[in-house]
Amino acid sequence: MSNFNRRQFLGAAGAGVLAVGFSLTGEANAANLPAAKSVAKDALDSWLTIDKNNRITLYVGKVDLGTGTKTALSQIAADELDVSFKRIDMVMGDTATTPDQWITGAAITISQGGSELRIAAANARQALLQRAAQQWNVPVSELVVNDGVIAHEATRKTATYGSLIGKGFELKVDPKVAVKKHTDYKLVGQSVPRVDIPGKVTGEHPYVHDLRLPGMLHARVIRPTQIGATLQSFDEAPAKRVNGFVQTVRQGNFLAVVAKTEWAAIKASQAIQANWTAGPDLPAKATIFEAWRKMPVAKEEATQKVGDVAQALSSGARSVKATYNFAVQTHASIGPSCAVADFQKGQLVCWSASQATHSMVHELSVITGLAKEAIRLVYLDGSGCYGRNGHEDATADAALIAMKIGKPVRVQWMRQDETALAPKSPPRSMDLEASLDANGKITGWKGDFYIALNHIAAFKPLDFPLLAASDTGVPRPGNWVGFLFQNAGAPYAVPNILVTTKHVEQTFLRSSHLRSPGRIENSFANEAFMDELAAAAGADAAAFRLAHLNDARATGVINAVLKASNWQKRPSATQVNAGNVTRGRGISYVRYNNAITYVATVAEVEVNRSTGQILVTKVFVAHDCGQIVNPDGVQNQIQGGVMQTVSRTLMEEVQWSGSTVNSVDWATYPILRFPDTPTVQTVLIDQPGQPSWGAGEQTPTTIPAAIANAFFDATGVRLRTIPFTPASVKTALSEGERKAA
Repeated sequence: MSNFNRRQFLGAAGAGVLAVGFSLTGEANAANLPAAKSVAKDALDSWLTIDKNNRITLYVGKVDLGTGTKTALSQIAADELDVSFKRIDMVMGDTATTPDQWITGAAITISQGGSELRIAAANARQALLQRAAQQWNVPVSELVVNDGVIAHEATRKTATYGSLIGKGFELKVDPKVAVKKHTDYKLVGQSVPRVDIPGKVTGEHPYVHDLRLPGMLHARVIRPTQIGATLQSFDEAPAKRVNGFVQTVRQGNFLAVVAKTEWAAIKASQAIQANWTAGPDLPAKATIFEAWRKMPVAKEEATQKVGDVAQALSSGARSVKATYNFAVQTHASIGPSCAVADFQKGQLVCWSASQATHSMVHELSVITGLAKEAIRLVYLDGSGCYGRNGHEDATADAALIAMKIGKPVRVQWMRQDETALAPKSPPRSMDLEASLDANGKITGWKGDFYIALNHIAAFKPLDFPLLAASDTGVPRPGNWVGFLFQNAGAPYAVPNILVTTKHVEQTFLRSSHLRSPGRIENSFANEAFMDELAAAAGADAAAFRLAHLNDARATGVINAVLKASNWQKRPSATQVNAGNVTRGRGISYVRYNNAITYVATVAEVEVNRSTGQILVTKVFVAHDCGQIVNPDGVQNQIQGGVMQTVSRTLMEEVQWSGSTVNSVDWATYPILRFPDTPTVQTVLIDQPGQPSWGAGEQTPTTIPAAIANAFFDATGVRLRTIPFTPASVKTALSEGERKAA
């Protein structure tokens, strides 16, 4: 029992027995991977294969990061193919067998990835019907399909898809093929149970952390605590005394230890003595937003321009100004990143949890010097991410080490690596100003948004600033962010608008996308400001929003959330009491990218004046993402987005001093715990026949402002800088009391 681990316990519990030891994954290697096949997006054989037993394997370039998309995409394809859900298998994110569908992100896995898969499935069904019709010399219109079996009623002939497939389709994908009408869907719209959950509950689901290859070694990369430090020298003598130590690997500033076991790698990494130069100081944490505004701006552009803002602001009956800030945050994935790499006969295979396996081929090619054709990325689930955390870094680490030692190697990051060294979201600072007429209507709206420069548009394929690249002297851009201007534009009908984005040339910390990048910060500012305007107009916050909307689906989600939350119409902060614990409610609305999914949220909070603690007790979310593929999956995404963003709003903030990131663990980067999670009630608004939009990034954009607005309703005091920590709450309350006096 001394070796009985957590995963074995879960497996045993799922089996209903006290304790069972078992082999988790078995051994694998590059030799027994599925053979490479066509991955051209215009080739039908790239998308699916059918075996003689009528099992269908789909090949999808997207990956399922725990969001349930593997299930939803299977529903889409099964409906289009006229087969039962149980006939579907799916391979995701293997660069040698799946077409490149761009990254998994930007809330487009269902809208873009699902649409491409639907078209491929429709092509496959049509091709198989035509083969049957030709064999039987009958019109296609007389054929029917039931669970992958084609039948001709008049002649009583039948054929399975598998019997007709032959060597494959050998056809091009027709992008204009007729797809099914939504009225013919049987699986889309149903809460089909997620295919990944049973294995995760029993502990049998394979994560990249579990992968073992024959002869595999373990490695740890030693990196400095100071950003920008340079490796001067190292002494490996103490590491050599660790039982299981194999060797060190160095290339420039890249330093790693290799050992026979993970524990030996950990001990050797701690024993090795490395000498680093001091890194250059980062901007002072206490004045980061002032520093952010003073950094060189690469360009300014008008994101939204309507009417004459200057005239409107100068002639309004009343004007309101406010500044909002959003702190630097990190993914802080619960489990540190991991990757496995094997380099044999000039071919590199990496098993990675990257959400961008196809673009990683380019990035690894630049770092390793290998041709892209010599690199294969195979996706395996990791510890989760929304954007890019340490998964790609661990993958590049493993690739470099495997090439140096000529043996398969597993690289596991440590907790401090994941929290301190993984990429961060850039800071954000936003200035807003608006004018109201005598009737309380907005006449002018002006916004200035200080955002990180869009590097995605500037670098193609996607260049990502991996640590292994900078360590080995491969020049890469210092941040990987883009589209941060989205949702900066005013989401309401205002006659005069000017929104300007100021693109800061370079971030001071290595940056990448964090969930709902740009949209969450911009929506926080816009929706908190909208609440300030409602208060200035003496209006109910929800009614004020409705008065400035002319989109029926927008008003639909707001009215739905008002009903669900039993919203009582009144101006905010009119029921503030003098007790130590006071309560309030706040509303927030977004149309994601001002173009797709609609969300309206009401948050209810309790504020403890003496401790400064904000407790979010209830969250109500009305959600319209068009045609819903899997209602339970959408609800999962809404609930998860609420929990994660409550944590980001109340607690999460990267700390640093000098050139050292001090957020290294759960004590120095705390996240929400179970006792503080709110109850979440969802209202799903289905739109059959409409395009299916994303459901993962959208709800989080509404949470910060809903909490900020609820805090104002409870206290009469505004919070304008994320996160709302107890210290910042007490400071705001004290300043509010001083102004009131």
